[in-house]
Amino acid sequence: MLAAARTAKPSRILVADDSTFMRRLLTQALRDAGFDVVGEAADGDEALALYRELGPDAMTLDLAMPGMDGIGVLRALRGERSSLPVVVVSAFSPAHGARAVDALAEGAFDLVAKPVFGEPLEQFVAALREKVTAAAASAAPSRIPLSRAPAVSRLRARRLPTADKKVVLIATSTGGPRALARLIPALPSPLGAGGMIIQHMPAGFTASLAERLDRSSKLTVVEAAGGEALAPDTLLLAAGGSHLRLDDDGVARLTDDAAIGGLRPRADLTIIDAARLYGERLVLVVMTGMGKDGLDGAREVRARGGRILAEAESSCTVYGMPRAIVEAQLADVVVGLEELAEAITAEVAG
Repeated sequence: MLAAARTAKPSRILVADDSTFMRRLLTQALRDAGFDVVGEAADGDEALALYRELGPDAMTLDLAMPGMDGIGVLRALRGERSSLPVVVVSAFSPAHGARAVDALAEGAFDLVAKPVFGEPLEQFVAALREKVTAAAASAAPSRIPLSRAPAVSRLRARRLPTADKKVVLIATSTGGPRALARLIPALPSPLGAGGMIIQHMPAGFTASLAERLDRSSKLTVVEAAGGEALAPDTLLLAAGGSHLRLDDDGVARLTDDAAIGGLRPRADLTIIDAARLYGERLVLVVMTGMGKDGLDGAREVRARGGRILAEAESSCTVYGMPRAIVEAQLADVVVGLEELAEAITAEVAG
């Protein structure tokens, strides 16, 4: 009875920011939300030292700090193969999207923009609590309501454009921008009927990632705006802050439905839509990332006869999303990042 009555211990959070005011604001907001703030760091070197000493469940991290900056901290954590989820809390906006992409490329879990002077703090505090909650619980299972995806018959799917071509769908999260920067330029053009990328990012920053991938790739990479149909040489990148869905004709649409497991976009939703539309023509690729987003979608892909590729643990920044696929015995192919483009090309040609 005593064991049943015990409540779960609060998640232990490390706060890193060179501003005394921001450290106090972050600490108070997190404690009010039920977190245990176990340490505060004023620079990157102190953040790493406290991380190693205290072993927190998650960290909030400013990018602009004296000495080792936030990007340096993320690189050091990645070098240690750390799975610590880090929520970057820094002074950037959609106009500084490249900086955000750099942080995510180095393994940040998510981003929260610092409040602008004079603006009310409620929205910032709510976003902070949401992102840190999701980060601390990022490995927890989260089933989604499959009924939300449109049902499409196999007859209807055969009437879709490029009905004899394969469709590639890539799902990734933590470490994804860095991995995509290596994978996408290695893919050939044209690539089947084209495809989609679901990368967990907040609103306003995915345009910068799409532009960066487009400049370095043979394929055209664009941020989805809604209304696009798949094209043989184009990859649609889900817009941050929106779910990417596919209607009965395979046309992309964006929705502002509630986040699922703290994620919007949620890869599972797009994967389930695509599986029901394209069936055995779908090639799902699940790459580095925390949590289990993509697992429910992969089950639908398997049920519809599609193929599933998972990135091997050896090359993942965080072996979470691919691990869920492998442990559920859903992966048809498991390869490292360096072999992934070749494996995708083989699947599309097969």
